[in-house]
Amino acid sequence: MPKGFDQKKFFFSTELNKNPVEGFSAGLIDDNDLYRWEVLIIGPPDTLYEGGVFKAHLTFPKDYPLRPPKMKFITEIWHPNVDKNGDVCISILHEPGEDKYGYEKPEERWLPIHTVETIMISVISMLADPNGDSPANVDAAKEWREDRNGEFKRKVARCVRKSQETAFE
Repeated sequence: MPKGFDQKKFFFSTELNKNPVEGFSAGLIDDNDLYRWEVLIIGPPDTLYEGGVFKAHLTFPKDYPLRPPKMKFITEIWHPNVDKNGDVCISILHEPGEDKYGYEKPEERWLPIHTVETIMISVISMLADPNGDSPANVDAAKEWREDRNGEFKRKVARCVRKSQETAFE
């Protein structure tokens, strides 16, 4: 390799431009820190989140891709698989290996072949189709199951409006 070649920087910077996925954009928060990314997710069409512009951070561990990044919504979002602090809870972001609770299969959890692209596809899919059986936000999951077109829809609509107002601050 050429002298001064930073393999991780090359890997992360090519990830930014490789295989763009409709509905999101990603970039480094700080050009000097390859491990922290900011992501803008556009609410998927034909969902309650449509029209929203949700900001999130992806924080990669030093041993990425052996371990998954953490994802946290910075924009307020009401969703069964996002806890009240904004942390995203989906299988693809769970540590690799066996699930001690037996809920997830190892192949549903983090694998080193996953990329920002596969993470974002999973998050966009999560917005379109929440997993109410394994919620991070129990209150949102209960409303989604019992009053999807009432209170749940109102709270999501409020988050969408707020995200539009604050998207580019």
